[in-house]
Amino acid sequence: MAEPLRTVVVGAGVGGLVAALRLAHRGHRVTVIDAAEQPGGKVHTQTVNGARIDSGPTVFTMRWVFDELLRTVGTRLEDQLRLSPLSVLARHFWYDGSQLDLFADAERSEAAVADWAGGDEAARFREFCARARTVHDTLEGPFMRAQRPGMVELTARLGPKGLAVLSSIGPMRTLWQQMVRQFRDPRLQQLFARYATYCGSSPWQAPATLMLVAQVEMDGVWSVEGGMTALSGMLARLATEQGASLRMGCLARRIDVRQEKVCGVELSTGEYLPADQVLFNGEASALRDGLLGPSVRTAVPGQAPARSLSALTWAMHAPLGGVALERHNVFFCPEYQQEFDDIFVHRRLPRLPTVYVCAQDRPGEVPEGAPERVLALVNAPATGDAPHWRDEDLDTCQATTFSYLHCLGLRLPFASRGMRRNSPQDFHRRFPASGGALYGQATHGWTSIFSRPGSQTPVQGLYLAGGSVHPGPGVPMAALSGQLAAEAMLASPASTSRSRPVATSGGT
Repeated sequence: MAEPLRTVVVGAGVGGLVAALRLAHRGHRVTVIDAAEQPGGKVHTQTVNGARIDSGPTVFTMRWVFDELLRTVGTRLEDQLRLSPLSVLARHFWYDGSQLDLFADAERSEAAVADWAGGDEAARFREFCARARTVHDTLEGPFMRAQRPGMVELTARLGPKGLAVLSSIGPMRTLWQQMVRQFRDPRLQQLFARYATYCGSSPWQAPATLMLVAQVEMDGVWSVEGGMTALSGMLARLATEQGASLRMGCLARRIDVRQEKVCGVELSTGEYLPADQVLFNGEASALRDGLLGPSVRTAVPGQAPARSLSALTWAMHAPLGGVALERHNVFFCPEYQQEFDDIFVHRRLPRLPTVYVCAQDRPGEVPEGAPERVLALVNAPATGDAPHWRDEDLDTCQATTFSYLHCLGLRLPFASRGMRRNSPQDFHRRFPASGGALYGQATHGWTSIFSRPGSQTPVQGLYLAGGSVHPGPGVPMAALSGQLAAEAMLASPASTSRSRPVATSGGT
């Protein structure tokens, strides 16, 4: 019997863990390495006053991705993770004192919009929901689930019906332009244009197709018992149970290529891990910049795309006061376009930002005066590798942010004991070559979807996964990238000739 294929996964983020699980289940001898001490990548926690606070992704959506994944390895998501559906998707606040909840039940949302903005806007909301679902369903199979398509290939996959759907919203139209056409109330335009930020992009430059994010949320948002790191911990545990080895605190120094084929990974300690295949689950820009050696720079396009958003975040464990919060809350600024001009045009912190507040002990009851676990976030430029950052600029943005929240009714302690602040510089240090970008490249312009690298590269035996490659950023998309990479690796001639057969669940 042939020896199992040796696979090294560089990066224990969600994409890398998903691929490691799939490959180990199929008989590969998988080693996962990561410089961090805990698996998860951008999924991570910070401890403040003894409380663990999710300080990366905070939203669990697209549950079907993980349902399907776990079925392929012989288990069920409900047996591995405790999830609670959220009836309120998010609570939104505006500078005029108004607020609006969106619900998992679209009819409840429509009724809330009718009470809040009138029957005409409620009818437009209903039409928007239908259009968002159509766009989502049109792109899910041909784009999200598929290996990275080129323009011609995607056109063929969509067919006449799919092309008609995309044409109906205008291929050159931005998300903001679409929302202005869709709604009359500027607050609703602002609310749904915000979905561009889920891909780290500006509503004034992102394509209108990103309205599909609305359908993603309406399909369900869940809280995870134990926080989002329970998800990454589950993936790591299942991968090791299938035989994968996780080596945390190990920094990859070089991906070794000989005779135009990947053959191993050298660690910063000098240790060498031989490999038949290597999956790089990190920032694609790290390859372009030569951080993994000169031989793999050609694995991604040579021209660096525009970076996505970074963030300035605050993790705290402190009592809150004022307005009632749900788990996910958004406090909109009055000059929305100025916020994105500041970030993407002037490359500076916004003078008055929109603020996302994740109250991680909600929607449960919190005793009055008791401390709560909170992550607050404002968008920022991905210039964490530039020399211009000053503590006083961060302090000014912090003061402005907390004062604005106070004006909108939320009393968030400005000097909370033990509060942890993270800037684009901090994210750049954690994710080298990113500049602090949290979503890879910005999704600006309708052709940007074709510029993300796919799982397969021009370097034989080297594959890619993660939020900076196809199909895009976010926890479920990164998981899909890991699945796509695993499928490509399993379909490679080396894998099909050497990996052992295994029993799988289900079948016909």
